[in-house]
Amino acid sequence: MGLLKVTLCTGAALAAALTPAAHAAGDGGVSVTPSTPVPGTDVTLRVTDCAERTAVAASPAFVADVRLSGGDGTLVGAGRVRSTLPAGTYDVEITCGVTDRTVPLTVAGRSTAPAPARPSAPASPARDAEPGGGGAVHPSAADAGRARTAGPGAGHTTTGLVLAGAAAVAVALGGARRGREAG
Repeated sequence: MGLLKVTLCTGAALAAALTPAAHAAGDGGVSVTPSTPVPGTDVTLRVTDCAERTAVAASPAFVADVRLSGGDGTLVGAGRVRSTLPAGTYDVEITCGVTDRTVPLTVAGRSTAPAPARPSAPASPARDAEPGGGGAVHPSAADAGRARTAGPGAGHTTTGLVLAGAAAVAVALGGARRGREAG
């Protein structure tokens, strides 16, 4: 298996393992993360008890068939829910060798809350520019304080952990491959 495939599979597996919203869809050994996606969401599928190294998950809810890969009975893959999909429950059919499993996937509706109104741009600068500054407006102390308090959220942290784990696996596998080639 190529280094890129190993890295992608590892990243998908880490994302599935680190995301608390995994959902076991029935007793078929299939989990979907997030458990109730909205249209346009990327999902990670994890299938257990599959003796094959690859499988395919197909559903009218997905933009395209999801290719699953892995080993030791566990396969992982990622796909996207159609952005125009109405809320509802859709069947996902997983083909693992000659065995088919069908599990339900519940797609949530988009929020119907109105989008916040965007303020119109002022007709003139909000503050006076300093002379000789080329028209640049310096932020006030209040603006600078707001910028410093906004930090990364849980999504940023999870993404960082997944990417760091995938990079560590890629480096370890590359080092092992070089060691085998040198030896």
